[in-house]
Amino acid sequence: MPGVNVRDVPAQQFIDAYATFLQRQGRLEIPSYVEVVKTGSGKELPPQDAEGWFYKRTASIARHVYLHKDIGVGAFRKKFGASVSRGNKPSHHRDASASINRKALQGLEKLGVVELGTAGGRRITENGQRDLDRIAVELYAELNPEEDE
Repeated sequence: MPGVNVRDVPAQQFIDAYATFLQRQGRLEIPSYVEVVKTGSGKELPPQDAEGWFYKRTASIARHVYLHKDIGVGAFRKKFGASVSRGNKPSHHRDASASINRKALQGLEKLGVVELGTAGGRRITENGQRDLDRIAVELYAELNPEEDE
């Protein structure tokens, strides 16, 4: 379908589809600590999906880089951060782990999906944009079967 891109499909469904693509591909380098690490200082427990959460984080980062050019690790720390419960006191925002986001970006760089931007941060490559658009077209065709004709 011409003209369909990542913006035309729901975010969560695209992230799930791209995460399964990355998992099936098997070329993404997974850090050894993914089973035991928390995703930020504001979290109390590590993710419950011990195997697939890193693929979903990487897919979410790839989608975000696709939508917002020249974005770096610091912006992802804020995006994936959460508010920490402090009991009766007001809650405060805590940034996410920089190491996890950096490793995901480095993995996407090795796959050729993102590259270093000229103004700092990362941006999507032509091959990465083509891969993400291809997955978006497949997902759009699944979600809208009546428009295939």
